Amino acid sequence: MKPAAQKVQDVLVRLGIHRSLVELPVSAKTSQQAAAAVGVSVGQIAKSLVFTVNGSPILVVASGENRVDELKLERLAGGRIRKADPETVRQATGFSIGGVPPVGHATTLPVYIDRDLLRHPLIYAAGGVPECVFPLSPDELVRATGGRVVDVKVQPE
Repeated sequence: MKPAAQKVQDVLVRLGIHRSLVELPVSAKTSQQAAAAVGVSVGQIAKSLVFTVNGSPILVVASGENRVDELKLERLAGGRIRKADPETVRQATGFSIGGVPPVGHATTLPVYIDRDLLRHPLIYAAGGVPECVFPLSPDELVRATGGRVVDVKVQPE
């Protein structure tokens, strides 16, 4: 197991989440690729996205089927939202885009969790590298991240 994936596995153990990382036969940098590799719906993929609010990084854990509404996020976070660049993502989380897990970050980040994830009994999140994911319940996600469950999705037209 790659060091970044092992770090996530160790964090899960420390958090009391008794789940194991799953090594995928393919790289899964997108929610669609992860869902296909695991054999679940795209909505069950918990994608970890880093934004900045007034220049400070925050994490949004969104359902793979949803796009994040940046105006809603601005109201929730209380400032101007921008998508974080790859270097900001790496500095804030310690992980590269495509493998950012919802836990085990290099810095403490405010976390916003897409409420649509709570519709599923089991979801899958990135495990530190694009070829690893791990299952968890929405309750485990909320407990592990201390995140705030919110409506952040773009409403369909």
